[in-house]
Amino acid sequence: MQVRKGILAILALLSAIGAAKAAQAEPDQTLLVRGRYLAQAADCAACHTVKGGMPFSGGLRMNMPIGGIYSTNITPDSKTGIGQYTEAEFARALREGVAKDGRNLYPAMPYTSYSKITDADVDALYAYFMRGVKPAHQANITPDIRWPLSMRWPMRVWNALFLDDHRFEPRPDKSVEWNRGAYLVQGLGHCGACHTARGVAFEEQALDGSSHAFLSGASLDGWFASNLTADRTTGIGEWTAEDIETFLKTGANAHATAFGPMTAVVNHSTQWLSDSDLESIAIYLKSLPGAATARRDATQTDASPAAKAHGAQIYRNFCVACHLANGSGTAPYLARLAGNPNVQEKDPLSLINVTLNGAEPLVIDGQPAPYPMPAQRSALSDTDLADVLTFMRDSWGNHAPAVSPSDIEKVRRQTGNDK
Repeated sequence: MQVRKGILAILALLSAIGAAKAAQAEPDQTLLVRGRYLAQAADCAACHTVKGGMPFSGGLRMNMPIGGIYSTNITPDSKTGIGQYTEAEFARALREGVAKDGRNLYPAMPYTSYSKITDADVDALYAYFMRGVKPAHQANITPDIRWPLSMRWPMRVWNALFLDDHRFEPRPDKSVEWNRGAYLVQGLGHCGACHTARGVAFEEQALDGSSHAFLSGASLDGWFASNLTADRTTGIGEWTAEDIETFLKTGANAHATAFGPMTAVVNHSTQWLSDSDLESIAIYLKSLPGAATARRDATQTDASPAAKAHGAQIYRNFCVACHLANGSGTAPYLARLAGNPNVQEKDPLSLINVTLNGAEPLVIDGQPAPYPMPAQRSALSDTDLADVLTFMRDSWGNHAPAVSPSDIEKVRRQTGNDK
């Protein structure tokens, strides 16, 4: 009898040990759900997932002034991903741009923004990427950067000059909602990585709203990321907080429609944010003072009457069916051109790119948008496109510099091959 009791006690002890190990092996599901939400807020998928590839397995090409780089595999694969990373190493890569092996990451990885992320959010992100993401055995692609520019050690100097490695600190003079919006925009959402102009060393000219340069718009990799300040012509000064929330939730509102890289942001990130977080972002963005984008270096002259007439004819032939004769479009499905900040932006880069190459469809709740912008690079010449875009930028109350055929030719050459 005593032997039997002893055996039962041993079995109970082993069972308890096994349960404890299982509990240790399986992280708190609440933490995983939280980490997944934060990964969406940080828009990790937009850069680390390519079309047709495994989620977070990397391979997306990004162009930098020194050459092309490719996003890395951030799945928990132990050979090609981050499966061997400790949480401290994960946090260092996220916030300081230093990989497990000590290599410095290029600042296309927005660690200057992620440096603001709290310890609790890093913990949740680590749990999600280690236990909530399927491992993908996908080798990373070597950057297309020639030596000596490919050397990584200069990035240590770059970090010393431009990395502000401090966590986000709420401002006591602002509301809870404002601080939450600031944390999401400046940190997790890393909006400044695209929407803030960069200096000669590819550094963001501002990391928060203490400078008018912050979120005032910037050209990057073939697109012009919109001005998100209160400028009433090229920014969002005419938008209400509800307009901002609608745009982030659906990719369109009465003023504009998402295209280019912003389509991926809406598809992968902002549409999945909670209503309270969207409201907080809107409150924060509406608090930023207006900052007009600097004029282009090239001197623009008014188009000739013949060019304007030609542009109007091209518009009637190719554009009026969707955008209507008065440029009002049919929101939210067909973009408004009259008063559209992207149409009036002094730098026409995005307008040229989306007209040449079209737009990927917004996918909201799994449903693709019915009328994505078609590509016109085969149908229209450089002169045709320059004239029609100039017509749009000088009609219906819009006032923006003319677009030249050389502007079109440059973007056409950089974004594709027509041969």
